[in-house]
Amino acid sequence: MIRFFDMFLGRSTAMRVLDDALRAASLHPLLVPEPVKLTVIELTKKHRAAEPQDRVFNYAARLLAYCTLGHDQFADSNGTKEAELADQRVETALEDGDTFDAKLILLALHAGIISPEIADRIDLEDFKADQA
Repeated sequence: MIRFFDMFLGRSTAMRVLDDALRAASLHPLLVPEPVKLTVIELTKKHRAAEPQDRVFNYAARLLAYCTLGHDQFADSNGTKEAELADQRVETALEDGDTFDAKLILLALHAGIISPEIADRIDLEDFKADQA
């Protein structure tokens, strides 16, 4: 339904920039539900408002793409170095708990777009305990 309104109203600048960032991270924007994108936009406003929007969206899109595609497919598209950096971000987020990256990972998990290999690394009980 949102796409229907897009034909008449046009997409917001933030949504277009996020879609471009997802494409750059080798994740087609149509694979990410609109509510997930809207949540990413809100999370960036809340947690990274002081930074340039395109840089924050690129940062978020790389992690979201890694979580959605999994390590191997992400590495094939973005390179081994980028995959290792994203992998480290996941590890750090799981250790630290309530961070921007942790919220992106949980968003992917709860939206059902996370790859099984990444989902298997998440122990929700420990993760929730860290955030309490």
